[in-house]
Amino acid sequence: MPADDRTRQYATVARAIEFIRANAGRQPELAEIAAAVGLGTHHLQRIFSAWAGLSPKRFLQYLTKEHALQALRDSAVVLDAALGAGLSGPGRLHDLMVSCEAMTPGEIRARGAGVELGHGLAPTPFGAALFGWTARGICHLAFGDDPAAAVATLRRDWPAAELRRDDAAAQALAARVFPAAPEPGRLHLLLRGTNFQIKVWEALLRVPAGALVSYGRLAELAGAPGAQRAVGSALAANAIAYLIPCHRVIRSGGDSGAYRWGAERKLAMRAWEAAGRGEARD
Repeated sequence: MPADDRTRQYATVARAIEFIRANAGRQPELAEIAAAVGLGTHHLQRIFSAWAGLSPKRFLQYLTKEHALQALRDSAVVLDAALGAGLSGPGRLHDLMVSCEAMTPGEIRARGAGVELGHGLAPTPFGAALFGWTARGICHLAFGDDPAAAVATLRRDWPAAELRRDDAAAQALAARVFPAAPEPGRLHLLLRGTNFQIKVWEALLRVPAGALVSYGRLAELAGAPGAQRAVGSALAANAIAYLIPCHRVIRSGGDSGAYRWGAERKLAMRAWEAAGRGEARD
């Protein structure tokens, strides 16, 4: 499916999720959800199936607190088994290896001086996204409905860099991050943060697609048990959406928790991955 079509379908999915969240206490029927987004039930069924690879009813199961709690318990078992087997390297997205390196304190203080920073907009399964990259890897991936604000944030984070717009290159990156079919290869990320933030982000890369982790468990994986609040701050500072998968972190009680790029998008990413569309292979 063309990326632009997936982006348009995501807009419908996001509106449906927004309606469901607002009315979750009474579990609205499919016909009511379809009416809320201005579609017939068959049309909504077709869009959901094309976008997520499963029916709306199954998709909506992933949005319930009960499902989140069970998934959190199941993920704990899977994650413990993986770590016990020594699978503690960077995670994989499809067949794409994701690796990363951190900027030095000196490079961070230089605020991008001497760096050529490519950036561009591209459609994705979760709406339009702004990609940013240097010769060393992807340094920015942000979702949102205001491209000008997204670019302004990029300029604020890299004020001394030379910015070069290239939407075609951004679209090529988007095709690698969200391929229509799994493709082998490697994506390199350039991380810009404190030592603690980087430890949290690297720990997140060990959480498989489709799995969930609590703030407390992530703090343990980052070597700072009990530091849930600091972990939350590190997640909020993440500038590389989806590839550093903050959407896989939920509260221990099953609540989704905050997300820099919107609660509906976080739920959509979790359900999309749980359905196998973003499944990792180790």
